[in-house]
Amino acid sequence: MASEFSGLGIAYKGHFTRLKWHRLRRSFKDPLFSAGVMAEGFRLGASSELDLRVRADGGFVVLHDEELEGETTGHGLIREALPETIRGLTLLEGGHPPILSEDLATMLRTAHPDALLQFDMKDEFAAVGSRGVDHLAGYFAGAGSSIIISGADLDLIVAVKNRLPDLKRGIDPTNKLVDIYRDQGLKGVETDLRADIAGPTEPDTIYLAWQLVLQAAKDGLDLIGLCHDAGRLVDAWTFNLRSPDAGFDEAEARQFAALMALKPDQITTDEPIATERAWARIAPEAN
Repeated sequence: MASEFSGLGIAYKGHFTRLKWHRLRRSFKDPLFSAGVMAEGFRLGASSELDLRVRADGGFVVLHDEELEGETTGHGLIREALPETIRGLTLLEGGHPPILSEDLATMLRTAHPDALLQFDMKDEFAAVGSRGVDHLAGYFAGAGSSIIISGADLDLIVAVKNRLPDLKRGIDPTNKLVDIYRDQGLKGVETDLRADIAGPTEPDTIYLAWQLVLQAAKDGLDLIGLCHDAGRLVDAWTFNLRSPDAGFDEAEARQFAALMALKPDQITTDEPIATERAWARIAPEAN
């Protein structure tokens, strides 16, 4: 029997929070970075995320680790591998071939208008270079609102902005903000986050660890509200249930309810369907 839950998001008290399919998963039972799951997300209009690594020819492949042996049957640095080599490999989890950026461009043509695919860039601009940015422009210049480019290297995000101004952009200052929080307190966090929002990347979305969001709110700073006041969206990552079939335990229920009260625009999870189902059990207002 099909689930009554889609894993697309949660409507609660007049606000809709999307559930983003982390690493192209609706469940930990799904294989990592599966083209089949991505196609289903495109059909439904889901928000989903994948990692991109640059190849030797300046194109990209959907993988997280720097070396092929981390997730595939291959060996060596991905940035030194050619596409024909990568096409001959399979993922250790799932046994399917890796998805190349050329495959992504073809599949995106079938996407529902509401579908959003996050390209989380795992290499810095020094590795990607102008050739990699040119590759993105050649294959995704017409993608418009279907893609959001994110990454830790702000120089890369700025380079993409300059070459592909119509693509959405996201930044994740979490690690930096955690260090600032420890050394300078909430005022330092607020100052730095405001500077990033106003910075040259001109981000559409700010990615923040949900633990940071809740701790800052407990101590008196609403990071999501700060971003909303600046006209930016917030993705709170990555909330996973310890027991997806059982639903929230007591601590998870408190944490997720506190997070929903802050009205994030999106929550990243490897278990979107189970999360939606678990929330429906404890929140009568959810629909």
